[in-house]
Amino acid sequence: MLAFVSSFGYSQTDGNSSQKGLPFTVGEKLNYEAKISRLKLSVAIADLSFNLGTVPDTEHFLIRTKADSKGTLLKLFRFSFLQEFESIVDFNGSRILKTTKQDTQKDRVRESVAEFDYGPKRVNYVETDPKNTTRPPRRIASQIEDETYDLVSGIYAMRRLPMTVGKSFEITISDSGLVYTIPVRVTAREQQKSILGKQWCFRVEPVIFGNGRMIEQKGSMIIWFTDDDRRVPVRSQINTIYGKIDIRLKTSSN
Repeated sequence: MLAFVSSFGYSQTDGNSSQKGLPFTVGEKLNYEAKISRLKLSVAIADLSFNLGTVPDTEHFLIRTKADSKGTLLKLFRFSFLQEFESIVDFNGSRILKTTKQDTQKDRVRESVAEFDYGPKRVNYVETDPKNTTRPPRRIASQIEDETYDLVSGIYAMRRLPMTVGKSFEITISDSGLVYTIPVRVTAREQQKSILGKQWCFRVEPVIFGNGRMIEQKGSMIIWFTDDDRRVPVRSQINTIYGKIDIRLKTSSN
């Protein structure tokens, strides 16, 4: 969930053909901090980082994402996690090509690869346990659409949408071999304070909570994108049964 809401990009334009018309460019480095609030107590729980590069000899983007637990989560609850994603994306074709993930939660480790084949329109997902080589791989295959993204590239795709208050969209997201249709609504235009200063932003609400949704529990998510050509996601807020998670941009460089 943290990875999904925080796969953000910063922007600048140049002459590369693979980047024309995109609000982000190769070389972006972004860092966020996630805090959870409950019963009037707010504590830091994770650092999030995102680096945007390219796959050599192609026009495909390579997005490296990392979510690492910190602070009170480690000290009080003795729980740690580390998620590392690599997403290969063809933004010219509006699609994800391959997702590689390592997910570590305390002593539990899972490695997975999802490969997307747009001929037969299928995603093939394989998950393994590197600590237990006798455990059979978990395999899932699902049908996909011509335009499909993973958790990380899905937020980059949102930045390309023609945002105006009242607009609604749908984005197809694949996670762990399963496929979801995510309704996305632009619900307001509001001012937000961030490291970029006080700026007008579009308030965007992807519907990921609920029965049959990506997260099958009560909750909601909001993302604020700057109202300019860059569409920088400066903040995200997730309301869950465990508390409110607030994710804010801390540093950015290009």
